Amino acid sequence: MEFSHLDKDGSIKMVDITDKSLSIRNAKACGKIFLKPETILLIKEGNIKKGNVLTTAKIAGIMAAKKTHDIIPLCHQIQLTKIDVDFVVGSDNIEIVSTVGCIDKTGAEMEALHSVTIAALTIYDMCKAVDKNMSIGEIKLWEKSKQSV
Repeated sequence: MEFSHLDKDGSIKMVDITDKSLSIRNAKACGKIFLKPETILLIKEGNIKKGNVLTTAKIAGIMAAKKTHDIIPLCHQIQLTKIDVDFVVGSDNIEIVSTVGCIDKTGAEMEALHSVTIAALTIYDMCKAVDKNMSIGEIKLWEKSKQSV
């Protein structure tokens, strides 16, 4: 099996996308943070002392998608055209869904995954004083698409 991030000698490299065509790319990723029901209630009521948890996590998720190439060593910097982060609040978890779009030669899925991860970590950070048993999981690429320009 040949890996695109390795050269002929087995050394790491960034994939050369010079000859690829621009395309419209979209990706959706999701993940969950599991919290105590009491913590969910505090979030819903706006009673977390650090502030509005979901608004802060949304901003963090958007910022994360924009900076993915700075954090993941072999990711290309891409021209993002949209980023959205949504939350579905359950009784003991918050599902995070990030939708990312770009017009470029590569991209969108790592940005969506990074967005979900950082949004979850932001929720964790804001709630850690009241919930010592939170866990983050089920982060996955939900869908991706590519269309010619």
